[in-house]
Parts: sequence; structure tokens; C-alpha cells
Amino acid sequence: MNSYHETPKNRFILLGASNLTLSLRLTIHLMQQRFGGPSEVLTALGHGRAYGTFTQVLWRGLPGISDCELWRQLDLAETHPTYALLTDIGNDILYGLPPEQILRTLEWCINQLQKHATQIVVTNLPMASIESLSERRYIFFRNIFYPSCQLSKDETVSRAQVVHHGLVEMAAQRHFKLYEQGSDWFGLDGIHVNYWQRKAYYQDILSRFPDSGKKPEAEGNKQEFLLTWQRRPEFSCKTVLGRTSHCPQPSGQLPDGTLVYKC
Repeated sequence: MNSYHETPKNRFILLGASNLTLSLRLTIHLMQQRFGGPSEVLTALGHGRAYGTFTQVLWRGLPGISDCELWRQLDLAETHPTYALLTDIGNDILYGLPPEQILRTLEWCINQLQKHATQIVVTNLPMASIESLSERRYIFFRNIFYPSCQLSKDETVSRAQVVHHGLVEMAAQRHFKLYEQGSDWFGLDGIHVNYWQRKAYYQDILSRFPDSGKKPEAEGNKQEFLLTWQRRPEFSCKTVLGRTSHCPQPSGQLPDGTLVYKC
């Protein structure tokens, strides 16, 4: 890894699944526009990732977000202004976890973050988008993304409603920002953000963080600079065809010296 590294001005904690994975560089850039940089970035994401259970997509397996290395790294980290985004909540439902267990897992994550005086934004389940799916379209995408799942659309929606309402209550009790997602952000499957709307989508979510007082940076060349990986991050722990592999962290770096942990 390139030796260039400045002391980070802040820490971003990014938890999610496919949407966040596809927009990781963009999300980091938008957060740095708002809060400055360089940053220390702790991530737990990945296609099909769940918060409370091990998941396997094709040949690659990942631990649940609540069981990954990120939390140990956070406990060892120096004190910095810290901002956390928890998103892509809902995969756990299709992996068969009951809503009560999902909510307990999410509350555990919130508790760990709040120990570090973290500003937190959580995206709630996109209920309008999920409910608008026809039975045929739901089964089609369920079989593609969650081939082992046998839940009907009605059962999935029922469980999602419990998690949705639980997050509303949790946000009121634990004092974090909850972002309600409109259906117009999402594509035909009801859960993945339209590619051409990604920037506006994450800008809208990140606007829920308290204003840092920092003047937004100009875009253009600066944006292209920050969206280029100096080194792409690799998972700290994953299984491939049943064999476990490890990668020292931080494994990713951006040109401004931002270091990225991928747990």
C-alpha cells in the first residue's frame, strides 16, 4: 500500500449490502464533501450481506455484520468525530431470521456505535416499494437473489412491517436519525436503487446528518480524484468454496490518504 497517509479528520462507519457495495466510493466522497477528509473508513458490506447471520452468495461467504471484525477495530481505534450509516436492512428477513431477532441485532449495533459518540443515520425498509411488487415479480426476484427462501410475498411484507415499525420505535428511544425511503428511488426489484439516481439518493440520506458547518467542496476534478482507488479494499475474512481466507486491514486506500477497512 502507498505510504502516503495523513492523520484522519474523522471516521465513517458504513454498514450495508448490495446498494452500499455498488456505491461505496461515491458514498465516501459525498460524506467527505460534508465532513471533510482524509478519513478512516470502517465498512461491513457485500452483496447479499446480512446483519445477523452468515451469508453465502455463489461461492463467497461472509459473517453477519454483527459478528465481523469491524467492532473489534472500532474498540481499538483512536477518538475521532464518527459518523455511521446503516443501510440495506432487510436481507435478514429473506434469510429466515424472525423480526424480533433482526431488531435485537440492529439494536446491538446501535449500542456499540453509540459507545463511541457516533452520529447515526439508519435507512428504514422501503415499505412502499416492497408492497408495490406483484406476486409474480416478487417470486421472480426472490428466486434470483434468495434461492433458498420460500417466504410468500405476504409473509415477507408482514415481517418487513414488524421490522419497519420496530425501527421507528427504536429511533425514538435511542435517538438516531431514521430515513424513510420513497419508492421512486428503486428499480423493478423494489430493493435496489436505480443506478442513475445513486448520487441524489445518497445525498438525500446524508443530509440527515447534523450540519458540520463545513462548506461543501467543489466538484469536478476533485470528485474524479477521490473516486479513484489507490488500492481497492479486500474483505478481512471470507470463505471461498468453503475455505477461509484473511486479509490484513486497512486494505483499501484513496488518493487523499483515506484508509478503508473492509470487514
